[in-house]
Amino acid sequence: MTARITQALLSVSDKTGLVEFARGLHALGVGLLSTGGTARALAGAGIPVTEIGEYTAFPEMLDGRVKTLHPKVHAGILARRDLQTHRAALAEHDIPVIDLVVVNLYPFRETVARPGCSLDDAIENIDIGGPAMVRSAAKNYAHVGVVVDPADYSTLLDELHATGATLSLATRFRLAQKAFSHTAAYDGAISNYLTARDAMGVVRSFPEFWNWQGSKLADLRYGENPHQDAALYGDRPPVAGTIATFDQIQGKELSYNNIADGDVAWECVRTFGEPACVIVKHANPCGVAIAASPLDAYRKAFATDPTSAFGGIIAFNREVDAAAIEAVSAQFVEVLIAPAYAPDALPVIAKKTNVRVLIVARAARGGNAWDMKRVGGGVLVQTPDTRDVAPEELKVVTRKMPSAAQLADLLFAWRVAKYVKSNAIVYCAAGQTLGIGAGQMSRVDSTRIAALKAANAGLSLAGSVVASDAFFPFRDGIDVVADNGAVAVIQPGGSVRDDEIIAAADERGLAMVLTGIRHFRH
Repeated sequence: MTARITQALLSVSDKTGLVEFARGLHALGVGLLSTGGTARALAGAGIPVTEIGEYTAFPEMLDGRVKTLHPKVHAGILARRDLQTHRAALAEHDIPVIDLVVVNLYPFRETVARPGCSLDDAIENIDIGGPAMVRSAAKNYAHVGVVVDPADYSTLLDELHATGATLSLATRFRLAQKAFSHTAAYDGAISNYLTARDAMGVVRSFPEFWNWQGSKLADLRYGENPHQDAALYGDRPPVAGTIATFDQIQGKELSYNNIADGDVAWECVRTFGEPACVIVKHANPCGVAIAASPLDAYRKAFATDPTSAFGGIIAFNREVDAAAIEAVSAQFVEVLIAPAYAPDALPVIAKKTNVRVLIVARAARGGNAWDMKRVGGGVLVQTPDTRDVAPEELKVVTRKMPSAAQLADLLFAWRVAKYVKSNAIVYCAAGQTLGIGAGQMSRVDSTRIAALKAANAGLSLAGSVVASDAFFPFRDGIDVVADNGAVAVIQPGGSVRDDEIIAAADERGLAMVLTGIRHFRH
């Protein structure tokens, strides 16, 4: 059932685009009802509006806690226009219909994100009347439109102008979907906040009831395997500078593995201040380097493991020029990620029509509030591994001190190890990975595999440094890295055999520094 919109109720916290939208509704002959600050904003702009207290003949009360919780409001929204009994009830009580509800809610998320927000501040920013109106209108979408997002104003005005002030059923249903998702996210944020605190507002734990809501960004080509379906969902609000905010400018549809591997590549490369390149294959970096330019960084990263780089994901943290793209185009690459591409680079990569080319804007370091992993019957949740180590935090535990150049390489290797699946061993020199051992059940096996990778690539480990994501449980790993030419090691420490490990390093003439933190990645 489609009828002309005759009356709209507007009550918004976010007043972006409000005046223009309301002016457009008024020009179409739609009567406007409003509350408090919204009514003042409209009246101040010269737009005729009826304040809700005047409309209901009942004033706002309790410092604005009660405004729209009135039968004249909710009956006007909830009445089914196709039922004679509903129309008769409205007529009996002299209640006009409300055909359009324009509401967004008190800024609860923004309030609790402010430093020093008290429990009282949070409680006062829990909207009551707003969600009630949104849900009423969304429930009655067959007859009522509901708008919770200012981004929809322009499109809706276009439709209203084109249809004589009516909205199609498809539009009303889409708006209702968005409205219920909006109130679900709002209530979820409140639940997360309150159930993580005691009655005094003191944070005590993760939320007792955890709510996460994402917006579907894309249906993916397939999941981990072609017989699996997959989709990508993004945080609400989006987290700037993360893989989920990508803009794809070329190439085939992305798959689940493309996104997962792309995330590793991007998260690793964006940690570097210098021009950097990261190549990822099957969830692990197989080549990482820093250099004076993207081209040089790519050449060094590729040299680490050309075999594994075949069909990999390549990420840069700088604008990529034509020279770098020419070099990348010489190999088979699945996905290319960068914050920007120089104008002369795009025609070069366009020749590789199947390569998926993504732009991810650089942003201040930040990311997910929580990390999640699905397990049978539940979800594991943890705070993200964002802990970095500064040079002054390192503890030299051997007689031999690392040189300044070795220290820089140790910190580079340590940064890379954070993104390698445990057990992780990373050999590096001169801002370049030389061999990476990943995902082994035994740490000593990772040291051997990393050395084998370097040998296969024709890279010497003489004078290299080594990072281990967790402590060495036995001295055998130290002997392997020393046998392969390494001269310095960075590791967390914390083993019951630390004294034995340090003694082995001294015996083999290695410098060893401890970080005091580990970087397991599973």
